[in-house]
This record gives sequence, C-alpha cells and structure tokens, in this order.
Amino acid sequence: MRTYGIIPARLKSSRLPRKLLLTETGKPLLQYAWEAACRAERLDEVIVATDSEELADVARGFGAQVELTREHRSGSDRLAEVVERCCGDADLVVNVQGDEPELDPRVIDRLVGLMSERPSAEMGTLACPIDSLAVLEDRGCVKVVTAADGRALYFSRLPIPCYRDGEPADLLSPDADSAHLLRSPWLLHIGIYAYRPAFLLAFTQMPPSRLEQLENLEQLRALEAGASIVVDVVPHRSVGIDTSGDYAAFVAREQQRTRSG
Repeated sequence: MRTYGIIPARLKSSRLPRKLLLTETGKPLLQYAWEAACRAERLDEVIVATDSEELADVARGFGAQVELTREHRSGSDRLAEVVERCCGDADLVVNVQGDEPELDPRVIDRLVGLMSERPSAEMGTLACPIDSLAVLEDRGCVKVVTAADGRALYFSRLPIPCYRDGEPADLLSPDADSAHLLRSPWLLHIGIYAYRPAFLLAFTQMPPSRLEQLENLEQLRALEAGASIVVDVVPHRSVGIDTSGDYAAFVAREQQRTRSG
C-alpha cells in the first residue's frame, strides 16, 4: 500500500502568526513535524504542501520535498490539489499537522495500519481518553463518540456522550467507582487523518454540510455524506502549537531534552 504523508503548511495562522517559521529552538517549527513524518516507517513519501514561497524555501532548506499550491480554505483542500497533481499512485494519504512538533512517528504508523486493516473505511483518525474536566468542557477540544467497531458516530465541541445521571467529574476522579461505567467514557479527537485518495478528491468537492457549519468541524461533512471514519484510540495526544504560550512551553521542553540528552 503506497502511502503519502502530506503536511499542509500556511503562514496565516490567526492566533500565532508565522508560527511554522519560529526558530527559538534552533530550527523551524515546521521541521519537527517533517522529521517525525520522515521517521514513520509506513510513509513512503513525505511532502510539504504550501502556498507560501517563503515557507517553501525554508522547507527545501531542511531537505523537504515541497509542492506549491493555490490558497485554500482548509488543509484537506490543499491535500487534494497535491494528490490530484502528483500522487496518482497513492493508495492512502495521511494529513500530518505541521504545528505538532512532538508528534510520535509510531502514531502515524498506527493510523496507516488501521486503514490497512479496515479497507472499507474511507477515512481514519485517532483519539485518546479524556481525563481532565477542563479538556472535556473546552469547546476548542473536539470530542468523538464511536461505535463498538471503532467507527465514528459523531464529533462535537460539546461533551459527548452526556452523563445524564451524574457529574462528569465523578468519572474523571482517580477514585471513581466505575463498576457500571468505564472510567472516562469521553474521547478527545486527535487531528490527524488518513484518506483513500478517491474519497479525498470527492470529499473536497462537496459543499459544506449543515452539521459541519454548526460545529465548524469538517469531518462532519464526511459523516453526513455517509462515509465511514474509523477511529483508533491511543494513550496520549501530541500537543499542537496555537499560541505564544504553547510555543514557549515547547521551547522549554525542547531545551530540557537537549540538556538531558
């Protein structure tokens, strides 16, 4: 199964402008995600897709294969342009987020393995258990509910499923009595996707769906269209860089790793 990893990259991030070019650690933020993708054993080729000549030059400077694209409203639209133009032999395409510098390559491999095991699924993604009430209640943290076979039933910014007869904190406390319910029945969606190329091209031609517009979650368009999205649960998420505080914390962790190494 020939698999491409594509990193959609843009400069116009709203909360932290030009974040992919930040270099306080000695190398651009984008380079970390590219290096992680290159270490994944189940990606045959890794491409940085960007509409920025500046980003393209930086990416080529650290050795990345780059495809320049038009401006797009989403990363999946950017992927589709690259897939249609130069990935005609692809069996699978993985959307790797450029702002997750601590992404574990094994997570990418796990997602590719999931799609290999589930050939009928048009899309695949990952989730991890939620163990924090703050994360559960944060509308910036997307939750997913799955069927018994791992298919996504719904994604939402609100806490789902609803714990009707109790308080969510009761299931998140270390001493929770979970005899009748699994501790933490909530899953946090992790924003990495794998697509069958034909579905990706069809998906990006569909108009935004009603649920997608309400929740501002693109994956709901796929569910409304009847697609199967399979979800694998991993222990932890990688941390995305959205704010200056996120980046400062990452720089501190990276400096600590350098001292320890």
